[in-house]
Amino acid sequence: MSAPQTGGMTVGPFRVIGDSAAFRQTLATVRRIARSDAPVLIEGETGSGKEVAARLVHYGGPRAAEPFVPINCGALPDELFESELFGHERGAFTDARERRRGLVAEADGGTLFLDEVDALAPKSQVALLRFLQDQCFRPLGSSREQQGNVRLIAASNRELAPLVAAGQLRQDLLYRLMVLHLALPPLRQRGRDAALLATHFAERFARKYGSSACGFDRETLDWIAAQPWPGNIRELENWVHRQVLMCDGPDQGMGKAADAQGTVGTPPPAQSMSSYREAKARAIERFERDFLRAALCQAGGNVSRAAQSVGKERRAFGKLLKKYAIDRD
Repeated sequence: MSAPQTGGMTVGPFRVIGDSAAFRQTLATVRRIARSDAPVLIEGETGSGKEVAARLVHYGGPRAAEPFVPINCGALPDELFESELFGHERGAFTDARERRRGLVAEADGGTLFLDEVDALAPKSQVALLRFLQDQCFRPLGSSREQQGNVRLIAASNRELAPLVAAGQLRQDLLYRLMVLHLALPPLRQRGRDAALLATHFAERFARKYGSSACGFDRETLDWIAAQPWPGNIRELENWVHRQVLMCDGPDQGMGKAADAQGTVGTPPPAQSMSSYREAKARAIERFERDFLRAALCQAGGNVSRAAQSVGKERRAFGKLLKKYAIDRD
């Protein structure tokens, strides 16, 4: 079986895979960003590697020996954001039975990574903005102000500028977050990097499960490189994981497995077209199914956000998902 030589390079404890012009340009930007200590905003589609990029900035800079602390803003209720970020004193609110350090204190000297920062409610945006001004904060229930010492990196799978225009994000917060900016290219713009990554993932999963010689033939690698991968690297990794598990034995390629499993954008098998109307209906069905999957992937499984991004009402979007049995996960 033929396979491309895996390209890439090591940054700190991480091995990053790729050889395209877009990949190399992104790495060059990461290196420049890592040299400073200013806040960074990373924008990119779901699954494009925003947290990996944030870790590259951290481990490529002067704070590499200190903690890297991630927090998913989209998973935190608005009323818990300040407590999670700044900590609280005992009795500060109901169920606060003991004093607790916040993530700013946990990340002291290192990097605080705020993922899905676009999901912050207005109250949380104000709290974050206040902290960004001078890194001073006060744990809930405390009268003593403390000084933080973290580099802040924020990430979003949506462009933030349109959210400011729509009144969903404070403009002054965007200015504070976007001192430095990194836009990650989607996998479909990285040429043969998808094939390099697929080979890397296949080798890794083969080692994990003790498989031998489960790889991709040239036809499958070409097929992988030609796919749009709306879920980007995460979708590709999950797809390769499935292929390795379904590999029957040694020295067997996965070209046929790719055709059997498929992914978004997989060309459908040839069918006899008995009439123009039937052919048109099949084409529309394929388009709608692929379009819905892509929108849902880019919105991270959030139906409301996916519907909004494509200009449809949530109820109508949900009906289409049900029609084609597309699961939000």
